[in-house]
Amino acid sequence: MAEASEEGRIIQINIEEEMKTAYIDYSMSVIVSRALPDVRDGLKPVHRRILYDMSNELNLYSDKPHRKSARIVGDVLGKFHPHGDSSVYEAMVRMAQEWSLRYQLVDGQGNFGSVDGDGPAAMRYTEARMRKIADEVMADIDKDTVDFRPNFDETIPEPTVLPTKIPLLLVNGASGIAVGMATNMPPHNLSEVIDATCAYIDDRQVETSELLKYVKAPDFPTGGIIYGYEGVREAYETGRGRIVMRAKTEIEHTSTGRECIVVTEIPYMVNKAEMIRKIADLINDKKIEGIAYINDESDRSGMRIVMILKHDAVASVVLNNLFKLTPMQTSFPVNNIALVDGRPMLLTLRDLIRHFVEHRHDVVVRRTRYDLAQAEKRAHILEGLLIAVDHIDEVIRIIRGSQSPDAAKIALIERFSLTEVQAAAIIDMRLRALTGLERDKLKNEYDELCKQIAYYKEVLESEPLQMKIIKDELLEIKQKYGDERRTEIVLSAEEFNPEDFYADDEMVITISHMGYIKRTPLTEYRTQNRGGVGMKGCSTRDEDFIEHIYVTTMHNTMLFFTEKGRCYWLKVYAIPEGTRASKGRAIQNVIQIEPDDAVRAYINVRRLDDREYVTSNYIIMCTKAGIVKKTLLEAYSRPRQNGVNAITIKEGDQLIEAKLTSGDSEVLLAAKEGKAIRFNEKAVRPIGRTGAGVKGITIDGDDEVVGMICVEKDRKEDILVVSEHGYGKRTDLDDYRITNRGGKGVKTLQITEKTGKLIAIKAVTDENDLMIINRSGLTIRIPVGDIRLAGRATQGVKVINLRGGDSIASVIEVPKSEEPESETPEAEGGSVDAPDGQTSGTENMNE
Repeated sequence: MAEASEEGRIIQINIEEEMKTAYIDYSMSVIVSRALPDVRDGLKPVHRRILYDMSNELNLYSDKPHRKSARIVGDVLGKFHPHGDSSVYEAMVRMAQEWSLRYQLVDGQGNFGSVDGDGPAAMRYTEARMRKIADEVMADIDKDTVDFRPNFDETIPEPTVLPTKIPLLLVNGASGIAVGMATNMPPHNLSEVIDATCAYIDDRQVETSELLKYVKAPDFPTGGIIYGYEGVREAYETGRGRIVMRAKTEIEHTSTGRECIVVTEIPYMVNKAEMIRKIADLINDKKIEGIAYINDESDRSGMRIVMILKHDAVASVVLNNLFKLTPMQTSFPVNNIALVDGRPMLLTLRDLIRHFVEHRHDVVVRRTRYDLAQAEKRAHILEGLLIAVDHIDEVIRIIRGSQSPDAAKIALIERFSLTEVQAAAIIDMRLRALTGLERDKLKNEYDELCKQIAYYKEVLESEPLQMKIIKDELLEIKQKYGDERRTEIVLSAEEFNPEDFYADDEMVITISHMGYIKRTPLTEYRTQNRGGVGMKGCSTRDEDFIEHIYVTTMHNTMLFFTEKGRCYWLKVYAIPEGTRASKGRAIQNVIQIEPDDAVRAYINVRRLDDREYVTSNYIIMCTKAGIVKKTLLEAYSRPRQNGVNAITIKEGDQLIEAKLTSGDSEVLLAAKEGKAIRFNEKAVRPIGRTGAGVKGITIDGDDEVVGMICVEKDRKEDILVVSEHGYGKRTDLDDYRITNRGGKGVKTLQITEKTGKLIAIKAVTDENDLMIINRSGLTIRIPVGDIRLAGRATQGVKVINLRGGDSIASVIEVPKSEEPESETPEAEGGSVDAPDGQTSGTENMNE
């Protein structure tokens, strides 16, 4: 408690209370007068003062010449903002930078800095004026639309808020650190914000969730990608949220074929030069592997940061590390705090729109009152002038007979019952107003003013009409300044079900020997007769060829098994689509396999989340050395981005096949030298995911297993074998006797120099077509029914004609085409899709 001293000049005060009071006063001063924007016009005091000074004091509208920045800064300092000149200049510079504001308010001329963090030139070198969009912010300020207050020395009035037609707080955002609180609001697209505002005007009860249909997400001036939507939704509905921003990247190839990551857009508020420096430091410190060279190739046409990768680098892995360790991925912490009636408040999207509409409503009402008062004032004068013109002779007589203007004024007032304003206007009237033409002009002006007065009164009496005016003005602003979104929105995997976006169509998955993958609609492949030379199935490099071709549907999950024994998961729709003739995309960029690994088998499943399904099915794997392994599907039911070990592979061996079984199928293994073995699946006991397996067939010397099939007991399937020189046949399963696992097997094809080694073994029915791909990249699709049944030890028939030293690379059974299309009738010596005018004869089926 304060006590007066004996002299009465010293007051004792509790220091704790004084500190509290002083600090609160200081913090409120910073909050209200410096750091936080007003919810109505979205501006802090310094920005408001700059725009007001440029418009009303210096007349620097968009159609006026530029003026030196030092002149503007000095005027703002001297009249409205008694702080450091750098605070004013930096605020004005930011309003002119295209990477800082989504819609710039200042038109700068000269060096205003760069996205690399370069500072602007000194204010004595640069010039500025308002942009056209800023004219809309200042529109009608001279019509008593906003309140004014004295400036710091009470010599000039300044506006407390601007009558902006544009919702600046939403479209340009704001950031500021006050005392005890801060604001951080992202910019948005003007067209989206105006659509949402119009929706609110149409329905005042509209919820924030409905407004999200219009304002989809922030729209940053630097573009980039918003990754994930939950943070956006939370920010709009609560006023706080975390928005993840990513750089926009593309994968390109250099002239030498090396992959490179190209960054074309970066996250908002990221310094490009600092980002590149950070990446370079991480490369030098070996924290990011795989980048051989980085260079900034940005120019006036746009941003372009190029990172050339090393030969063995996986682009997707490098990119994920860049997102994790560098500013190529940053977050924007939304904190929608703004001043509402001078008090800081946390605001939702709906709150921000509501307060802007209320402000515009207040501006429109005050502007209409002002226009009405001005119109009535002018109409009042015109009424007096029209009376004078109608009685001009008497008016002239009264004026000439008066001793002074004041006496004439009094006489006119008494004679015609005029007001002092009307009498003064008559005294000041020019002689040309006496002409008939001028009288008609006065009468027309008066009639027009009467209509305007009636309209203004109607507006003031009707709130729906006021709202219509606000909406019409907003739509006009949208038509003038609206543009497309710059920032792309990418939903993260957990936020939506991608299957909803894809029909469950049949697809052909092709994988080349050098590891290029693509998916193509099955309908693109046509059916040919046996013996055709095929049609081009893929455009590959000279040394590459198609090695695997699989048929599946868009919603399936594919399990990829590599020759090193790893398993990877991928939804079919996530595989890049390509035409039948396209090369596809490097598989390392689709799944994160090791550079020296290759996909050897796949399994096609749908219900990995079905407990009963995954515990009643098995995966059987086979290696080149004849090792087999059986594991429950449940062990592969939890996808991991980096894959898992599926089988332990010994040195010199590799995985060649993996099949999904019910646990009671017949297993057949075939070796290159023409031997095959059949045993029941139950002869292989299930083991864990990391086990090595057991011997399935014994092979000698350079022989190796070329394939494995699993035939379910309740299915009637034939065994198809094909040799590398194009010979093939079907054999009844019962021709292969059941033996013990690990034996040498029985003959499955008569191997000769003409047939070549065994290349494939498949389980087929007449409901299958056969897709054959040779090493030159040609494909042929023939009905399995065209290949006759033959004994186990026979040579078979010619299935496909091969030119020169060509040989078969891969064989796959596919579902029978619903509408088989024969390219040409089968005829001796006939041409079947032979390129470059070549012809190829068909072989006799009974050869």
